[in-house]
Amino acid sequence: MTNPDIIFAPVVTEKSMKNAEKNIYTFKVDKRATKTQIKKTIEAQFGVHVKTINTLITKPKDKRVGKYTGKTKTYKKAIVSLKDGETIEI
Repeated sequence: MTNPDIIFAPVVTEKSMKNAEKNIYTFKVDKRATKTQIKKTIEAQFGVHVKTINTLITKPKDKRVGKYTGKTKTYKKAIVSLKDGETIEI
């Protein structure tokens, strides 16, 4: 049931990099993926043990370029906590 296409990319922001020091990692994932699918995929791909997973779907924001207006894309974000002593190289 582990599908490598579930995880798209790590989210690299100041906040996510600060959380990575505490064994909390953030990934962009498929909107249809469940928490159990995400957990199994991360454990299989990176060889770590997941403690908790929190998910959220980002909301679109208004963006403007000149006279044209639009919205940003939405995506599902998974915030993954690992057990003590384990890390993921990003």
